[in-house]
Amino acid sequence: MDCHWVDRCQAYHAVERQHGVAHLNAAPDMVPRQPRIHVQVIDLGEAAVGVEWDVRACEDFRCEPGRWQRLRPDLAVPS
Repeated sequence: MDCHWVDRCQAYHAVERQHGVAHLNAAPDMVPRQPRIHVQVIDLGEAAVGVEWDVRACEDFRCEPGRWQRLRPDLAVPS
């Protein structure tokens, strides 16, 4: 969320797609080097499961605190 590239990142775009949320950018142009995406399977009970996707790191990470919030000031930061 605090990455300078979050709105241009193809890895983050893929995670947005998995979550079924609106994209920050319809056509991201930044291909991250060595992205690490954490996938967690969650037991929801009654024979149902959920899947949580998160970009955890990549070689191109550039810290820019508050970047996502500035791009979507009307929304709560996803957790």
